Amino acid sequence: MVEDTDEYIYGKGVPMVVKPPGAGAFDKILENIRYKGQLIARNQKLDSGVAAGFEGLVIGFLFAVIMVGLPIVLSGGI
Repeated sequence: MVEDTDEYIYGKGVPMVVKPPGAGAFDKILENIRYKGQLIARNQKLDSGVAAGFEGLVIGFLFAVIMVGLPIVLSGGI
C-alpha cells in the first residue's frame, strides 16, 4: 500500500488532470484573445456582406435592365 496520498499509482483508477499553478491567469488571457478574435471576425463578415450586397444589387439591376430592354430594342419596339 502507498502511505503517501500524494503519490500517483499508474494504471489504476481514473487519471486526474492537475492544473499548473497560475493557470487561471492564462485562462483569462486566452479567453480575452478568443473574445477579441470573435469580434474582429464578426466585424469583417458584416463589412464584406454589406459591400457584396450593394455590388450584387447594382449588378443584378443592370442585368435585369439588359435582359428586359434587349429584346424590346431588338424587336424594334423602341
